[in-house]
Amino acid sequence: MALALEGSQALARTVALCRPQVVAAYPITPQTHIVEGIAKLVADGQLACEMVSVESEHSAASVALGAAAAGSRAYTASASQGILLMAEVLYDISGLRIPLVMTCANRALSGPLNIWNDQQDSMSMRDSGWIQLYCATNQEAVDTTVQAFRIAERCEIPVMVCVDGFTLTHTLEPLELPTAEQVDGFLPAYAFRHGLDPAEPRSLGTLVGPEHFSEVRHAHHQAMMNAQAEIEQADADWAAVVGRHCGGLVEARGDPEARLGILTLGSVLGTLEDAMDSDPELPRARFIKLRSFRPFPAEALRQACEGLDHLIVLERALSPGAGGIVGPEVQTALIEMAEPPRVHNYAAGLGGRDLSLDLYSRIVQAAFGAERPREFAIIDADPELLPESDR
Repeated sequence: MALALEGSQALARTVALCRPQVVAAYPITPQTHIVEGIAKLVADGQLACEMVSVESEHSAASVALGAAAAGSRAYTASASQGILLMAEVLYDISGLRIPLVMTCANRALSGPLNIWNDQQDSMSMRDSGWIQLYCATNQEAVDTTVQAFRIAERCEIPVMVCVDGFTLTHTLEPLELPTAEQVDGFLPAYAFRHGLDPAEPRSLGTLVGPEHFSEVRHAHHQAMMNAQAEIEQADADWAAVVGRHCGGLVEARGDPEARLGILTLGSVLGTLEDAMDSDPELPRARFIKLRSFRPFPAEALRQACEGLDHLIVLERALSPGAGGIVGPEVQTALIEMAEPPRVHNYAAGLGGRDLSLDLYSRIVQAAFGAERPREFAIIDADPELLPESDR
């Protein structure tokens, strides 16, 4: 049965269905409603869980690390500056191969201060060794969260579920929540083979010298690449349970015969699909939903882009002094195709700027109006708001 739920409420209920034993979090907009919802479920006796209120996001990640290492299913959530404050511990969690799940309610980074949505926070953690899965809808966020616990625990790699702040977290819409029986049948009880046990003393996270460190990094990288199969399998198995899938690693939607592709991460996909459907005069596109940014699914992406002449990569973050973050990785992956599409890389919606329906026509016009592909452009920057020298 469909329930009208705010995205954050739905995520709180979904996390509870996964039966975490320890949740540690510090409030930060727009993540706060998620952990508030979990805390209420604990207070009301609907979730048997240790809810730990900490003094910072760094502490939240540290408590989750310790809990998972000691044998408890653990969860945390954060956003923006909170992700940056956690950064030291996020590298520890992944480097020690601790299986836990975190929701990143994507929000712009300071400065200047901005509390609205873009994806700069999770993109800043792209090399931290976490699996990153991006959700286009709140329904996907619900289903991906359940899958994330199984992926993390089978691969022994933490999973970051990235959900656009406000756009999804604070939006009310009809959602299908799984039943407890469905989740229990899909998600086995938590077990960590390297867990700490006083009855069998061992060390975790000890010093590793140069003579072994390269091998540690190689093993972590290889495990991330191998996780692609588990991400695909978890999505297929969950679809068999609830009749919904999230697209695995990469999902191609729209016109399969289109020669134009548009690649996105997150909720902007729905805006672009609605825009194309609302105007039959616009060129038809094949939409490429990049669900897994880490591990980066190069081979699956090449398959999704077969037959395209042009590919527009639209992202919600940038690397100052370089340009796009996702675009260059896409371009590198497609070089190995026999006939790779021409890649156009744009950013839009930074700091929560509204992504209206005319975005579709604007990016198409920018791509086809150029004599050669622009390496990178912030497509919705208003020249009138810029210094004359930057126009």
